[in-house]
Amino acid sequence: MDPHLLQWTKQLNHWRTSRISILVPLVVIPLVIVISLFAIAVFQGQSRMLDAEKTQAEEEINRLIHELITVRSEDQFVRNEQLVKEITNIQTTYDQAVKIYEELIDLRVLTKDTGKLEEQLAGSFSLLSQRKWSTASAQLATLLKDIRATKEKIAASFVIPANVVENNAPPSAGFSRQSVKADIGSYLVDMIAADMSNTRIIVDTASDGTCLKDCPALSLSEYVSRSGAFAGINGSYFCPADYPSCADKKNSFDTLLMNKNKAYFNPDNNVYSTVPAVIFLSGSMRFVGRTLDWGRDTSPDGVLAMQPLLLSGGNITFGGDDDPKKGSRGNRSFVGNKGSVAYIGVVHSATVAEVAHVLKTLGLDNGLNLDNGGSTALWSGGPASPSQGGYKVGPGRNIPNAILFVKK
Repeated sequence: MDPHLLQWTKQLNHWRTSRISILVPLVVIPLVIVISLFAIAVFQGQSRMLDAEKTQAEEEINRLIHELITVRSEDQFVRNEQLVKEITNIQTTYDQAVKIYEELIDLRVLTKDTGKLEEQLAGSFSLLSQRKWSTASAQLATLLKDIRATKEKIAASFVIPANVVENNAPPSAGFSRQSVKADIGSYLVDMIAADMSNTRIIVDTASDGTCLKDCPALSLSEYVSRSGAFAGINGSYFCPADYPSCADKKNSFDTLLMNKNKAYFNPDNNVYSTVPAVIFLSGSMRFVGRTLDWGRDTSPDGVLAMQPLLLSGGNITFGGDDDPKKGSRGNRSFVGNKGSVAYIGVVHSATVAEVAHVLKTLGLDNGLNLDNGGSTALWSGGPASPSQGGYKVGPGRNIPNAILFVKK
């Protein structure tokens, strides 16, 4: 037998004895076909090969091909296909469970009465441990409906306090709690006004620069205190430390920001370059529809990218989308302006789209949505001291950045 063909045949016999990896049948079968073609060329080119040796080699190749096909169809290939399916089921139901658990975390901000829902979640985890994927998935879907129904029930029960005066005009200065009657209903609004001619608006951060995981976070009162601010509000969306999906990026945020020390955060994150932003200048603020429209200079007092943009030039720019979180009712934070007066505030029991209607009713020129839910916080009255000021909404969880009003 030709020595080259003999060497390849021995190699194939070696591969045949090792059936540990799925790669064996997937890689070897194409090689066998190539070897077969090589063998035929050898047979044709070397007429001196004995017919008996030729027949023996052909039979050996055919036998190996048949055996490898058998291995592929009956052994590791089938078992690995089952393993892939198992992994897919685990990943799908795990992702589903994590998202629902995070919705339950958000619900705990609204009510402490979550015992039955917690039991449902525990039951779903038990089914997952038993690998009953379809049953667990169905139970998780039911749990999600129950969580959202509970949120809707809480929102429906919200009533504006009787002592709050209805007023569709925004305050000219300081803090105001008022009922605003918009075209879609009445809403409780807490807001703080400041004249930008004598107020510097800054963005403070717990981190000194871009942070991608295990990032520091502070309470809003700490930001107010250390900057000597007289008012403040929570800032951009971030990954809360108590969310399981944020385990490897705790308290990080993805969008552009320039803090009071002129340090830019996430300047190279092009994924979020189309997110709107507000730029706090000396005596004014500018809103842009896309972060990429801003030149990244350090002349402003602060920059913060967030979404969605609610109002632009007095016109509503957000009417809702397919994000269920934006479409649920809760406490919604915002920053905006009317002429040279800056506003930060919270609209209670509203969807994000409804906040746009409220701000338009108040006559604001521009408005930008801020983070909300368990992060919502609004401070008014001076540095963080019980005798000088305090939380009007919150305190909420610790946050990686905040917008602050500081006297010039």
